[in-house]
Amino acid sequence: MIKLNVQDETSRLRAVVLGIAESNGPTPKIEDAYDPKSIEHIKAGTYPSERDMILEMDALNKVFEKYEVKVYRPKTIKDYNQIFTRDIAFVVDDKLIISNILPDREKEIDAIQYIIDQIEPNKIIRASEDVHFEGGDVMLWNNHIFIGTYKGDDYKDIITARTNMKGVNFIKSLFPNKIVKEFDLVKSNTNAKENALHLDCCFQPVGKNMAIIHKEGFKNETDYLYLVNLFGMENLFHISKDEMYQMFSNVFSISNKVVVSEKSFTRLNNWLRKHEFIVEEIPYAEISKQEGLLRCSTMPLIRD
Repeated sequence: MIKLNVQDETSRLRAVVLGIAESNGPTPKIEDAYDPKSIEHIKAGTYPSERDMILEMDALNKVFEKYEVKVYRPKTIKDYNQIFTRDIAFVVDDKLIISNILPDREKEIDAIQYIIDQIEPNKIIRASEDVHFEGGDVMLWNNHIFIGTYKGDDYKDIITARTNMKGVNFIKSLFPNKIVKEFDLVKSNTNAKENALHLDCCFQPVGKNMAIIHKEGFKNETDYLYLVNLFGMENLFHISKDEMYQMFSNVFSISNKVVVSEKSFTRLNNWLRKHEFIVEEIPYAEISKQEGLLRCSTMPLIRD
């Protein structure tokens, strides 16, 4: 059996589900894309190739091997995108919470069923269909659970809104002893530079007391200031709109000293090294064309 344990974003990683890019299928039609950045690349003819994405995910897998992390992969579904495992489920403490994702993506949960079968059934949590959340919006930090959401009345019309207030309240009910803080995110169906698809697209903790943040990703300045007060301005690495678009905040921590980052994120990687992090640089820019990066394609199961 797999003994789940995830208390935060940066403790030493022991086991993770890493997505796969094999049999990823053809470039999707515009009407089938779920985010503005993918649409942009479909229109431009620059949507990533399966071959390039396989190479990028292999590079991440090699880093996990280097740090002796147990890696699980989904079973392959023919001609289907299975890169972003963070969307389909996530672990809080010792519970696996299965997302009510976009209906077209239900197959992705079937592809990790062999992993779910190794977890105690009473540790697997499912919500009713009207309760929405995706793992990219849920972030653990000490006694906090940070959750990205969208509070607009037009929620159902915003394809980039993935976590609703029913989702926030559901997680609050599961973890009454934690401080659950939601953040209303800026969303756009059409402009990737104005769209925080998930919370990890505009914010992510690193190390023990630091974080990467994009102020303009938060609809309300009070939400941004909440994080400034919690972490301290001197411990925050602020990213620009263009850097958010490139997914600078979507790195991934193997420990509170080791961060996996895209090799082109020079400004961020230099800042991390200045603060004595080990930075494992890999190519991941092709995958980022689908508005997801390293955190999106990983689902930690066990951290120390």
